[in-house]
Amino acid sequence: MIQSPIHKALSTFRNSSAQFLLMGGQACILYGGAEFSRDIDLSIGEIGLLSLPDLVCAKKTQREKDWPMIRRLVETDISANLAQADEPRIVFWLEECRTPILLSALAKNHPTLCKRVMTRRALLETAITGDLVVLEDLLHNEEKAEREIDRMYWQPLRMELEQWRRQCKEQGA
Repeated sequence: MIQSPIHKALSTFRNSSAQFLLMGGQACILYGGAEFSRDIDLSIGEIGLLSLPDLVCAKKTQREKDWPMIRRLVETDISANLAQADEPRIVFWLEECRTPILLSALAKNHPTLCKRVMTRRALLETAITGDLVVLEDLLHNEEKAEREIDRMYWQPLRMELEQWRRQCKEQGA
């Protein structure tokens, strides 16, 4: 049997003395939010797996493919942990769930926590009412706003890289 390059690379790191942190698509696979990823995102250093809240935060980008991944990661976590969820995990779900029907159910089942989180995520007010059509629109608007935040964050670096590229071109490098 031929070993996949990704499995081979992960096995090599695991069997070495190198400390590393697995993140990105392969981390999504381990959390059950993805079925396939073509690369490995590693940080050489601390051994471990990027925490689910940190992974969700890292996936809040301009990239179209990252948003369905966030949705699947949170859905999978809810499905796997609903029966034994503690308060911090429920708060995480209320803050990050992108599935209207699940978010509405969470809001209705945990009204006290929902009201507390509502100060940071106003659309939870609609989640409590159960208006799934309006909630879907609010989630879409929230995603657009998060994408814009990411775009603005990277804009100065992009401008700097473009300026550097032009300078290199002018200098014949």
